[in-house]
Amino acid sequence: MQIKNPFFKKIKYVNLNEIFKILNQKRTNKNLKINNITDLISAKKNDISFFNSLKYLELLKKTKAKFVIVSKNYSEVVKKYTNPIIVDNVLIAVSCITEVFYPNSLNDTIDFSLNNPNKKRYKNILFGKNVLLGKNVKIDKNTSIGHNTIIESNVHIGANCTIGNNVLIKNSLIGKNVRILDGSVIGKKGFGFFPGKTNNIRYPHIGMVIIGNNVEIGCNNTIDRGSLSNTVIGNNTFIDNQVHIAHNVKIGKNCVITAQVGFAGSALIGDNVQIGGQAGISGHLKIGNNVQIGGGSGVLKSVPDNSKVIGYPAKDIRKFLRENKNI
Repeated sequence: MQIKNPFFKKIKYVNLNEIFKILNQKRTNKNLKINNITDLISAKKNDISFFNSLKYLELLKKTKAKFVIVSKNYSEVVKKYTNPIIVDNVLIAVSCITEVFYPNSLNDTIDFSLNNPNKKRYKNILFGKNVLLGKNVKIDKNTSIGHNTIIESNVHIGANCTIGNNVLIKNSLIGKNVRILDGSVIGKKGFGFFPGKTNNIRYPHIGMVIIGNNVEIGCNNTIDRGSLSNTVIGNNTFIDNQVHIAHNVKIGKNCVITAQVGFAGSALIGDNVQIGGQAGISGHLKIGNNVQIGGGSGVLKSVPDNSKVIGYPAKDIRKFLRENKNI
């Protein structure tokens, strides 16, 4: 089920010829109305998406997107399943079109609508001192909000949650029975940009952070919202202190992640995964279900279900122990 994003206002539609003009493409006789730009799996029949790696071939096969932005290298692959729009740089093209659909997508400014909580509106909620809330914030019953915490507009926090002191939450939907400890920042934009010789061009982030039920987020965690898709933390996952979760990362259910682990963008983590302290997970990898990753490991390639890996680069634990038995 696709969850409606209340944080970024989208214009109703964009004419296909307008998209072609922006991307320096030939105009078409069929000036269709394109409803949205999104990832391959979320796209509907009148949406546009993108494809820039064979890692996502299975998603391409299933996509409902009418048009897919692609480089020349993969245009023949895309042509088998949908209509390609061939460009020189896929991500820059996606960035330009995202800004058309979402004119405020690059605004990650301070929420100046913040006010003190209205105690009559938020019954059965315990607020600390100096708490500030934006417009249309929804907080369900029996939730506690710590001192100096900011919750920006349209955030939804479920029942029986505990939000610590000095926490910032924006662009996020949070389930029931969640604990977010002191100093965490949830829902900021991801670290996405295009390096230039004279200036760097920021990449729009229109996704959300979605946190399931019975989750714990430790102190001083940073969880970036998604770019086109969402960053997701599954039910009953516990995360220790000082963990960084980049844009579009999806962590499954019942995971245990210890201190100072870093996840690069678009990593997919299965269910029941355990990760030791200071491990690093590279971007766009898939970590299977029931995987155990040793502390300090550097995971540079995908890991299948039920594996135990350790080391840099991370390898099967039995191989690691054999190679290091004399140390």
